Amino acid sequence: MDKYTSILQQYWGYDDFRPLQGDIIRSVGEGHDTLGLMPTGGGKSITFQVPAMAMDGICIVVTPLIALMKDQVDNLRARGIKAAAVYSGMTRNEILVALDNCVLGDYKFLYVSPERLATEIFLTKLKQMNVCLLAVDESHCISQWGYDFRPSYLKIADIREFLPGVPVLALTATATKDVVDDIQNQLKFKKKCVFKKSFERKNIAYVVRDTEDKMGQMLKILDSVPGTSIVYVRSRQKTKEVSDILNVQGISANYYHAGLSNDTKDVRQQAWKSGETRVIVATNAFGMGIDKPDVRTVIHLDLPDKLEAYFQEAGRAGRDGEKAYAILLYNKSDNAKLKKRIPDNFPEKDFVKRIYEAVCNYLQVAEGSGLDCSYDFSLGQFCSAFKFPMLPAYSALKILQQCGYLELTDDEDNKSRVMFIVKRDDLYGLTSHNNDQDELMKVLLRSYTGLFSEYAYIDEVLLGKRLNLTRDEVYNGLVALAKNRIISYVPGKKIPLIIFTQPRMDVSRIVITKESYDSRKKRFEDKIAKVTAYASEQNLCRSRMLLHYFGEDDSHNCGCCDYCLSNNQRSVSYSELHEIKERVFDALYSSPMSMPDLLAWLKGDDEHTISVIRLMQDNGDLEMREDGRLAVVK
Repeated sequence: MDKYTSILQQYWGYDDFRPLQGDIIRSVGEGHDTLGLMPTGGGKSITFQVPAMAMDGICIVVTPLIALMKDQVDNLRARGIKAAAVYSGMTRNEILVALDNCVLGDYKFLYVSPERLATEIFLTKLKQMNVCLLAVDESHCISQWGYDFRPSYLKIADIREFLPGVPVLALTATATKDVVDDIQNQLKFKKKCVFKKSFERKNIAYVVRDTEDKMGQMLKILDSVPGTSIVYVRSRQKTKEVSDILNVQGISANYYHAGLSNDTKDVRQQAWKSGETRVIVATNAFGMGIDKPDVRTVIHLDLPDKLEAYFQEAGRAGRDGEKAYAILLYNKSDNAKLKKRIPDNFPEKDFVKRIYEAVCNYLQVAEGSGLDCSYDFSLGQFCSAFKFPMLPAYSALKILQQCGYLELTDDEDNKSRVMFIVKRDDLYGLTSHNNDQDELMKVLLRSYTGLFSEYAYIDEVLLGKRLNLTRDEVYNGLVALAKNRIISYVPGKKIPLIIFTQPRMDVSRIVITKESYDSRKKRFEDKIAKVTAYASEQNLCRSRMLLHYFGEDDSHNCGCCDYCLSNNQRSVSYSELHEIKERVFDALYSSPMSMPDLLAWLKGDDEHTISVIRLMQDNGDLEMREDGRLAVVK
């Protein structure tokens, strides 16, 4: 492991690997197909980046997360490591430049979205590359038993035929036993090889509260437990509503969802990480790269539709190993809301076909054409034009994607990109009668590197400041340079794309397969049923229920979830419970105390006393202040 540790220290500045990282890296380095189950924030990227740096050749990384792709490419380049990315929404020329660099240059990493794997251009260039490792992130997507199955992932096994002897490293944060087996089968592992550690988080207390007043309970929790918090909700609109309520109550909060610009997301995430903002109210878009260790509470105001999502989101609490709470606020009406998601996620098959025909007409794609063509697509404008309900329409597009007819990309910010298409020597021989364009070229070359070999992301506003021009003037200058065939300029935009993965066909030939619809619907219903069962169960340890779901059947009661605390309370007689509570109130009446000081004052640190104190915290009778002292809630 010495060479791997040396690489880790040289490029990442860490002295040693985290648990499991070293085992996975050793396995991959020995050429074994390997599956690593690592929690979010556990350092998955290190497990393929480090061994690839020790190998001769390029590592191909398959991931569906375009934002993650861009982030990791930027991070690698900042460390002096050459990396490129190919994903939906790039122009053909951008893709060719990136792939040619990977064939000809000393690039170490190529990130690619699964949808690009089967394209002719990718396969042609792949055969010319010296590939040393194939890494598959979010590998649960290849399993039809997984919670986010994507047919495009099935293409990964096909490209293994072009990569004989190249090991595969599959990575995911959560997977049931069936999914673990299926991942290895689908990726054609030569033999089973899985590295995982228990999903148990002993420092997290999983709590479900049955309440009709969710806002009131949320405020009570935040008053009782100091520190950073994440509040998860289902809708974008609700993120702002809840954030506003918290701010009115004097709790610093902001909201986060996929519809915000990347700059806004970065600012809000950084303010939360630094402690300037205490609470972030978010949809499930808030997840990637969330490595803040001291999150004390994760509160779900709405039921998630799968336990995998809940477990990942709840697991963002307490990564520092200190006490933390994952609290699900629930009432009986949530069951009906959850079941309503079934027809929203799986509209009638005839409706799906109507959506296909309407999209083709909306984008003016003729029958027999459209293959591999991409189109800007605003779901809101489309639904408004055809009077379709938005959520079922979105779900219909995702079903069509599952069936292989088209691809709908995420609503991502695509920054502007520039590359010089004249050679460096020829550029200096060019003369222009436009001084502004000459200055613009000079500032481009001073501001960005590698412009003659690859596309670089640029910022027109920043260029404008350096040139004392407006953003529009910079944009017009770049367009003029592009028209003069000096640069290739791809203006930035923030809008999803639709890419046709088959030519448009008559709607009568559209087949909604059983696996793309009926089987997925059944699995979705089963997952909803398990979430409902978890929320409504009152006689089992929460931690054991979650661990059992992920195949860990030998776990023990955690001792700190709502069931375990209630069970402990039941072993305390009413008179003893009342007596301990009165003594706690007496002790804290005049001034707050730390837990050790309080137990010393009470002359008892037995389980009964501690469980009663925890119960008083959960009930809002006591609060833990920021200085770590317990106080009576007035």
